[in-house]
Amino acid sequence: MKRLLWYLIAGTRGGINRARIIKCLQKRPYNANQIADNLNLDYKTVRHHLKVLKENKVIVSSGDKYGVVYFLSSDMENNLSVFEEIWENIKDEN
Repeated sequence: MKRLLWYLIAGTRGGINRARIIKCLQKRPYNANQIADNLNLDYKTVRHHLKVLKENKVIVSSGDKYGVVYFLSSDMENNLSVFEEIWENIKDEN
């Protein structure tokens, strides 16, 4: 998981927004529109990053269509210390 998170957050374009989404979902589950509003990001941008995070099993979803709510996956919850380490290394770079 550590290598995957380094890749998704620090190694690719848009990683800082993926990290911000993870930080947001640490607080509570949200739908894509709520995440876009909370982070002041375009809805389509958020949907793209949610798709990447879901494909890599960092987040999971519940519900359907516009009612889909996103949560951190169990694997991600078990590796939050790894995420925080990465976040501390990159947050001031952007």
